Amino acid sequence: MKSFLLVLLAAAPAAAFVPSASGNAAAAITTQSSTTALSATSSNPSSRRTMLTTSLATLATLATPILPAAALETYLTEPTEEFKESERQRMEFRKKQLAAKGEFVKLLARLTTESKTEEELVTDLQDLRTLVLITEGLPIGIKKDEMYKVIRSKKAKGFWPTNVEIAYQKLKAEIARQQSPNTEKDLENPL
Repeated sequence: MKSFLLVLLAAAPAAAFVPSASGNAAAAITTQSSTTALSATSSNPSSRRTMLTTSLATLATLATPILPAAALETYLTEPTEEFKESERQRMEFRKKQLAAKGEFVKLLARLTTESKTEEELVTDLQDLRTLVLITEGLPIGIKKDEMYKVIRSKKAKGFWPTNVEIAYQKLKAEIARQQSPNTEKDLENPL
């Protein structure tokens, strides 16, 4: 805001800030400022309206950037080899993540619909934990809270023995450990 006011003051003719009833002093300033390039276009340089229009025109002229022709942006017509390699790696990663997501979805569906006994529930939860270890976390598209809601909905339906709860808590702990921001994981220590 201060820089705008400074530009506005610098661009305005000096007579614009003098009261019009000041007599000879205003006439002397008017004759001095009428020789400037900014006020030469107006017939009454002492009016505020003239000051605003000339200052805004000057400001617009000063604010317009002048770009040399050589500085225009140029675009590549063909992708570079580095870009092609990164795209290939991105597609491989996406395929692996989609395959892992498919496995997670199958296991969650089996856990919620097919598993009825304690052994089946424990096996499904252990398989989920193994997938978390293999993928080093959850794949893209599987959210931790949504997965917990699905598992808790199965728990709320009734049959949930102690061993199943232990397997569920181990799964939650493994997800928390894999998604921890701590990058110095001790791979030899299972805890």
